Amino acid sequence: MESGEGTAESLIRNYRLGKTLGHGSFGKVKIAEHIRTGHKVAIKILNRRRMKSPDMEEKVRREIKICRLFVHPHVIRLYEVIETPADIYVVMEYVMRGELFDYIVEKGRLQEDEARRFFQQIIAGVEYCHRNMVVHRDLKPENLLLDLKGNVKVADFGLSNIMRDGHFLRTSCGSPNYAAPEVVSGKLYAGAEVDIWSCGVILYALLCGSLPFDDENIPNLFKKIKSGLYTLPSHLSPGARDLIPRMLIVDPMKRITTREIRQHPWFKVNLPRYLAVTPPNAVEDLKKPDEDIIQEVLRMGFARSQLIQSLQNRLQNDATVAYYLLFDKRSPISTGYLGAEFQESVSRARPREIMAQVLGAFQGLNVRWKKIGHYNMKCLFIHPIQNPDSMALSNHINENHYVNGITPTNANVSQLQGVVKFEMQLYKTSEVEYLLDLQRLSGSVFLFLDFCAFFMMRLDVP
Repeated sequence: MESGEGTAESLIRNYRLGKTLGHGSFGKVKIAEHIRTGHKVAIKILNRRRMKSPDMEEKVRREIKICRLFVHPHVIRLYEVIETPADIYVVMEYVMRGELFDYIVEKGRLQEDEARRFFQQIIAGVEYCHRNMVVHRDLKPENLLLDLKGNVKVADFGLSNIMRDGHFLRTSCGSPNYAAPEVVSGKLYAGAEVDIWSCGVILYALLCGSLPFDDENIPNLFKKIKSGLYTLPSHLSPGARDLIPRMLIVDPMKRITTREIRQHPWFKVNLPRYLAVTPPNAVEDLKKPDEDIIQEVLRMGFARSQLIQSLQNRLQNDATVAYYLLFDKRSPISTGYLGAEFQESVSRARPREIMAQVLGAFQGLNVRWKKIGHYNMKCLFIHPIQNPDSMALSNHINENHYVNGITPTNANVSQLQGVVKFEMQLYKTSEVEYLLDLQRLSGSVFLFLDFCAFFMMRLDVP
């Protein structure tokens, strides 16, 4: 280990480090065992000296802080971050089966049903992170891992710039074949459309066993990518032949979005129920901690009150890390996340009853709203610290203004740090079941997550 070894050993005392799995621009990745639970994890060791600038280190810290909140079955979990004077240790989910890249090399082109299953999971993970304002920028089969049950996990989401210094051409494993035209042209890019292009190349590779743009000469490869010219094999179905070109449009403003991909007929074939709707938020897990797992953590010597409070406040400590490792170990995709937890997020109450409870909860949480459609509203949450005199709100829905006189054009309000704008939509998922979806439009991710936690505590939807 590098400098600061004694400090590092004391801080990572909960893990038994194993073999090195790989190397990146800023460090290496090791397999490790969480001693208290016996759960295997992957630990990325990022060397501070290699980050070169304080700005890069701050970006690393900020992106890790965001990704630590992610809980999705098709995104690699980030459990813990440990900082030492010399290194930053990022403790992540360990996926045993390896890269989707190796699977494609071994199998060649896949049957459409298998390729579609992978693609549905990839889009679900990518969309989840886009909704949380994180763009990957380096999606490729090497960054898509398979678990023992053949489910896809998007890796290095939000961390690709950390491990690769923000420039895929500077790494030994980097590949420009999946990069969008605006990227290889050197234009500024930060939007989700960059990932959509990469997903289009990945879908082509899954279905064809080859790449749409390929050339050993990099300048020639860039010309092909910027031209957007490629060949669709004749064996592709009409649906696939329609979807791929929509993703591989050179103009990023005309490129299909994840929402439009979800509505595409080819994508919707045999779409699993849990992927058909917005997945449960991390706050849903915090609302009802698993009592069996709590008891197991308590047997390790932790205090119940400390554990519950830490889970509710999303604190990182030895107790919560042990809880989440055990939670993931007991909740594989085939049973936990897609089973009981998903069912709890669906209501059988009547829509008017649900809306009455929602608006009642909104009133108590200082939320203002504007109706924009049937069971669809744009909302404004103002933290009490920012607006202490506005706790009593009208419960009438106005077509043109947020209740209590706040309009969407009130720039002074929207610029406050304690303000979050979001959209609320009630969906009908079956004849007797409804799903409430809250989507953040602007404002702090963390404040929005806090609001969601308080909101769900106030709801009493069966």
